[in-house]
Amino acid sequence: MPEENITRIQLGEKELILIGTAHVSKQSAEQVKEVIERERPDSVCIELDAQRYQSVTDNSKWKETDIFRVIKDKKASLLLMNLAISSFQNRLADQFGIKPGQEMIQGIESAKEIGADLVLADRNIQITFSRIWGNIGFMGKAQLLTSVFFSIFSKETISEEDLEKMKSQDTLNAVMNEFTQAFPKLKTPLIDERDQYLAQKIKEAPGKKIVAVLGAAHVPGITKEVHHEHDLEALSTRPPKSKWPTILGWALPVLLVAIIAYTFYLNPAAGIDQTISWVLWTATLGAIGAAVAFGHPLAILTAFVGGPIGALHPLLAAGWFSGLAQAYVRRPNVGDFETLSRDVFTIKGFWDNKVTRVLLVVVLTNLGTAAGNIIGGADVIRLFLKNIT
Repeated sequence: MPEENITRIQLGEKELILIGTAHVSKQSAEQVKEVIERERPDSVCIELDAQRYQSVTDNSKWKETDIFRVIKDKKASLLLMNLAISSFQNRLADQFGIKPGQEMIQGIESAKEIGADLVLADRNIQITFSRIWGNIGFMGKAQLLTSVFFSIFSKETISEEDLEKMKSQDTLNAVMNEFTQAFPKLKTPLIDERDQYLAQKIKEAPGKKIVAVLGAAHVPGITKEVHHEHDLEALSTRPPKSKWPTILGWALPVLLVAIIAYTFYLNPAAGIDQTISWVLWTATLGAIGAAVAFGHPLAILTAFVGGPIGALHPLLAAGWFSGLAQAYVRRPNVGDFETLSRDVFTIKGFWDNKVTRVLLVVVLTNLGTAAGNIIGGADVIRLFLKNIT
């Protein structure tokens, strides 16, 4: 096995052995097994948190998902994003005939075989997502969502040789430079902060000899950060939510109602036209969103009725109602969750699977309602200005 993927660090009495892996590489999994068996460390650290550890070790995880709870907890968009991100890794893993994260699974198994302590060294994935989301601004969010969405359906394949080259530091640095140029604000929470978190967890692991199984992208950063102290509690803090979305969420509907009410006062007929225009735009585009997701007729009708309600009330969303209606009449079964990771490979699979169909109904209904609110609101303002001039 090539030693260039292994970094050894002497930190006082502790010896740290970092294995830089590619997450869908047979050679990486084999190297993890060989190094742990040869070194017989006191602890094995893996680049997983508790949630992802459960995901890779429990194949029944998806079967236990309550789709109604996902919608009620306002996590439909997050779940859809998670599926989109994982689809690329799953496609590469399928291309090379191995499980995603096989090197992490191998690290878990090898640690058990030699009796080493297993340390889940990565930060909670939800914390990372929240710090990413709060750090990239509106345009960054739009760019990231667009890139992730189109990556779902990419047909690009790479050779296993290219995959192995990703583990060399020179190539890795070049990849990271390109990555940070596209999303400069994304690197801090996704890479830099996790380097600090991982480094601290690794050097705090029990024993004098520690093996850490890591994605190659983190090895250079950890090699530097392990010589410094880092506050894990500070790195695990969710960023404070801005008050502006809440303020605007209530202010804009109040302003809209006030404009319509004043127009009624000036010209009742114009006020009626405003109301009809706004209701039809929000209802119709919300229903179109549900229809684009191939929602059940009941879900489309629910989106039509719920569109104006969701547009006026910041704490409600038309997509939640249409999604719940879709889940009620076309409830996903165990088979849908079992085939989920493969179905998200293609546009057809994304729309055919009952799980992703529900999520698409939620997201596209909300997008349609938002578009209708913008267009309908503009028409309300147009009629208002027409009647005061």
